[in-house]
Amino acid sequence: MSLIDRPADEPANTSLPGIEAPEDNRPLSMTDRIFMTHQGGKIQVAGKFQIESPDTLAVAYTPGVGRVSQAIAEDPALTYRLTGKGNSVAVVTDGSAVLGLGNLGPQAALPVMEGKVMLFQQLAGLDAWPLCLATQDPDEIVRIVTAIAPSFGGINLEDIGAPRCFDIERRLQAHLDIPVMHDDQHGTAVVVLAALVNALKVTKRRLDQVTIVVNGLGAAGVACCQLLLAAGVTHLRGCDKKGLVLTGRPEALRHDRHNLPVLIQYDNPSGTLQDALRGAHVFIGLSVGNVLTPDDLTFMADDPIVFALANPEPELAPELGSRHCRIYASGRSDYPNQSNNLLAFPGLFRGALDARATLFNEAMYLAAAAALADLVPTHCLSEQCIIPSAFNTHVVPTVAKAVAQAARDTGVARRLGINHRTGMSPSTSRTRDADR
Repeated sequence: MSLIDRPADEPANTSLPGIEAPEDNRPLSMTDRIFMTHQGGKIQVAGKFQIESPDTLAVAYTPGVGRVSQAIAEDPALTYRLTGKGNSVAVVTDGSAVLGLGNLGPQAALPVMEGKVMLFQQLAGLDAWPLCLATQDPDEIVRIVTAIAPSFGGINLEDIGAPRCFDIERRLQAHLDIPVMHDDQHGTAVVVLAALVNALKVTKRRLDQVTIVVNGLGAAGVACCQLLLAAGVTHLRGCDKKGLVLTGRPEALRHDRHNLPVLIQYDNPSGTLQDALRGAHVFIGLSVGNVLTPDDLTFMADDPIVFALANPEPELAPELGSRHCRIYASGRSDYPNQSNNLLAFPGLFRGALDARATLFNEAMYLAAAAALADLVPTHCLSEQCIIPSAFNTHVVPTVAKAVAQAARDTGVARRLGINHRTGMSPSTSRTRDADR
């Protein structure tokens, strides 16, 4: 009997990832609700108007649509005005690194991608499409995404394992003239930087004064190191499962941050995680659950900051972190300081598409992090409040505005003014509609 077919009065299958059965073996109503919510999928396609007469059919489809096709053939730039391309994002995965669950394949990745599509639409007003590819070959992924790119204004790479994700993103960025971003890398980095900036305000320190240990140097860890160095971090240590594998002079690390994977000695550690923690002010975990103990925190400087962001189990349990750290953050929604990519990717893509950017660049990520951090007013900052809520309606428009401006400032924007259809910037228009 499958999980979906299980009767409501039968005990839950405790092998369901991420859900634990109660000790008294009562049925898990949450399990039923989750599967019921996913019945038939979570998304659907809807037109902007109804085709309800021969006249509307002739306008929306043949013969009228032929004139639009001819116009675009003569001037391809009209695609942005006469189709949904400029508001569309492809969410592409190969299923090789689904959440924190591993290589589950493209079909198992589909419900995650559908969820991401819902968030794009509901939070940023973007039309997103889940594309789960039946290949994990980088050459084939690049070829497929390049081939389907004409339909989209941006490409969100998702749940693609390291180190292939670095090569795939780099090659697609070189091939395409639309923004491409691997969210597991850069969305994570933006949120981590924003949360850290505010955490340091609480502890009255600056980025260039603290020593930071990043544990887990996969896609997210490497991108976080790169953005932290770009933001002004001077003392950075990187650990992976074998121990301390990234050290170096601040100037050299910052200069070579875009080639950081080459500098990481994955198979030749110079110390342990505990060695790396000595005197450190900040621990950023992007690895696996329960690798940190309260005793490990005694090696750190006073008022330690711990971001335990492993999913689904954090590196240090929230119950322990809240007692032994000055500031504790995780990816969990049931504790303060939830640091989740959801705070970044809708606004990043909204801003990039509003500016009709040709790419994402470091300046856009830094601008997004600064805007996100500023959404927590100084008088609200505390150990339990260093990052805005995912349900704060100002997050997406604020981040989008900053990203669009950074795109213009760095010369990668093709739209330099307002949205001609609304008479105002797209993000401003959506904010006003949301506030009504």
